[in-house]
Amino acid sequence: MTKKKAKSASIAAHPQEPFFRRFLELARGYWGGERKWTARLLTLSFVILTVGQVVEPVMFNLWSERLFDALEQHSMDRFLLVAAAIAAIIVFNIGVQLLHLRVKRRLQFGWRRWLSENMLDEWLTRGRHHQLSYVPGDHDNPDGRIAEDVRITTEYAMDLGHSLLYCLILLFSFTNILWMLSGSLDVALAGVSFQVPGYLLYVAILYAAVGTTVALLLGRPLVRAVNRRQGLEADYRFGLVRVREHAQAIALLHAEGEERRHLFSLLRGVRAGWYGQTRALSIVTIFSAGYSVLCAAFPLLISSPRYIAGAISLGILMQTAQAFQQTVAALSWPIDNLGRAAEWKASVERVLGLKDSLSRLNRDVEQGSQRILVEHSHRAQTLSFQDLAIDDVAGHPLIKRFSAEIFPGERVLIVGDPVAAVTLFRTVARVWPWGSGRIALPAHTRVFFMPQRPYLPQGPLRRALCYPTNAETLSDAVAIAALERVGLGYLTERLYESSAWEDTMALAQQQRIGFARLLIRRPDWIFLEDATDALDGAGEAEMRRLLEEEFPRATVLTIGSHERLEAYHARKFVLERTGDLVTLREVSTKFSGSEGISVSAG
Repeated sequence: MTKKKAKSASIAAHPQEPFFRRFLELARGYWGGERKWTARLLTLSFVILTVGQVVEPVMFNLWSERLFDALEQHSMDRFLLVAAAIAAIIVFNIGVQLLHLRVKRRLQFGWRRWLSENMLDEWLTRGRHHQLSYVPGDHDNPDGRIAEDVRITTEYAMDLGHSLLYCLILLFSFTNILWMLSGSLDVALAGVSFQVPGYLLYVAILYAAVGTTVALLLGRPLVRAVNRRQGLEADYRFGLVRVREHAQAIALLHAEGEERRHLFSLLRGVRAGWYGQTRALSIVTIFSAGYSVLCAAFPLLISSPRYIAGAISLGILMQTAQAFQQTVAALSWPIDNLGRAAEWKASVERVLGLKDSLSRLNRDVEQGSQRILVEHSHRAQTLSFQDLAIDDVAGHPLIKRFSAEIFPGERVLIVGDPVAAVTLFRTVARVWPWGSGRIALPAHTRVFFMPQRPYLPQGPLRRALCYPTNAETLSDAVAIAALERVGLGYLTERLYESSAWEDTMALAQQQRIGFARLLIRRPDWIFLEDATDALDGAGEAEMRRLLEEEFPRATVLTIGSHERLEAYHARKFVLERTGDLVTLREVSTKFSGSEGISVSAG
């Protein structure tokens, strides 16, 4: 498959479904999964408490009517009674707001935890996090998407959902109040007189509709600006992470100036995105600032003539103004939440982009016709390559079709093209699925891959020794014995010391840690990828003796590039590149004395 075809397949695999349908598919698993009853109970409590939040402004609206009527009538008795009633409203509001906050935050984090675990399960499964970097799609900076965009997706969704529900209940409550308080408006049109009951409600709807329409039109550039800014922010964060991960190499090369220039360039992009969003926000702010002031004054202006005419009391005037404001506020939800909704939508799109890419990758790897089948064979104890051809991600041939067998206990050296050699190891490890043919691994055997630079997680040294198994399963005696056996006995007193070992240890020490892991894991098949190239001749010979003495029956396959490795291997495979294609063939070594006959090239 060419790159153009791969891109076309990527687009075809991403149906243009409506945004909210895709979002609901992303969200519904939390309310239908293992914790569904907890989630549903919290959601029901969330809705009930939101209704309780609306009760407070309704109560305050009725309270304000009685307050202003008492003031108008100069009634101290009624004033004291109304003043005392506000205490009950305050207590009620505090209780509802506190409970609502706790329920909402628990629901937000519960949903975030579920979605994060779901995304991590898909990302950190069968090498997908590694394979994803090779395939096209909207999945850049997956760490930022899982950490930050999942947070925004869940937190903002609950915030926006709460404010929308609150506004809908508020609208329903104050629609009735405004309708009753408006009375009827006498209208004469073309010589015909008629009454318009609840006219203030129609005025509020028209007022809010005009304001919302204008805000949405002005806010379109804001959505695009938010999307652009979030992408630029993600690039900047990723650049900082890369510097942190490779701090030692940068320091040794004195490359701080180049990294500064690169990060300053990314920061300039962030600046452009920030000010682009600022310009879009400025346009929206100009409108919303004037709109909010007019919203406070408008109901008083249109209701005051009735009060001046003596048709309503001061209390009814103030109650009407508040009801109008609450109705317009409920109808103005799109204006108030435009910026936040734009940021939320952008994050949801980024999460969906990563999820879609992972789903596509799973489908292509698991069901694709051009994939390598790697399975355990119960009939033989050999490692068998059967008509194996390895391609690159775009479908171009990388290693020409071949067949070969490697028998238990053999020592096999692989030399030649380094990219092809590493890709061959990745294929055996099931993290490079692109190609065709079959690899049969012996059943019931323990396999261990040792890269050139072992990954050393931060934390206690004993955790680095037994990674990726649980550190609790490693006894101190076994850990100490392994360190002493590989020549790192001076580190035994630091077993419980936490450090960034990848930065504090030299590469030679890290490679010895890799051999210590071998002693702890005791595998049957060992794959070494330039795992001794940082050691001097004596150190390499020491590690090779360790393999012979500790693993005499284990099968060892080594990727290496220097001649002294031939002394430790009976078979030798050469990967020869001709143009874009690599051919694998077996040659004799001065120690084996025979030409290999178990390899056939197609």
